Amino acid sequence: MEVTTTEYKRCDVVKATGRVDSSTAPRLEEALNSIIEAGRYKIVFDMSDINFMSSKGWWVLIETQKKCKRYKRGEVILVKVNSNIRDSLNLVGMGSYFQIFEDLTAAVG
Repeated sequence: MEVTTTEYKRCDVVKATGRVDSSTAPRLEEALNSIIEAGRYKIVFDMSDINFMSSKGWWVLIETQKKCKRYKRGEVILVKVNSNIRDSLNLVGMGSYFQIFEDLTAAVG
């Protein structure tokens, strides 16, 4: 899995490719934590190239969401979530925990 981050004026966009599972989730967590440690709490996670998301990957995103929403500083927004991944998110009752957009421009704006 490859993780890239891009800093914009309003937010940071994180894009990952491939599978997010127990072996690759620490890389994603490291990228997200580095953004938060820099004092930026508005994160857009582009999932357009992710084909599998394990429970470890969801826990990374949930923990990041908690850190971002603390003191109403920001949030994690998901973009272009694969329908199978979205179904699994809704199945565990976390579908309303994240805002989900179909368009990266709309999410960043």
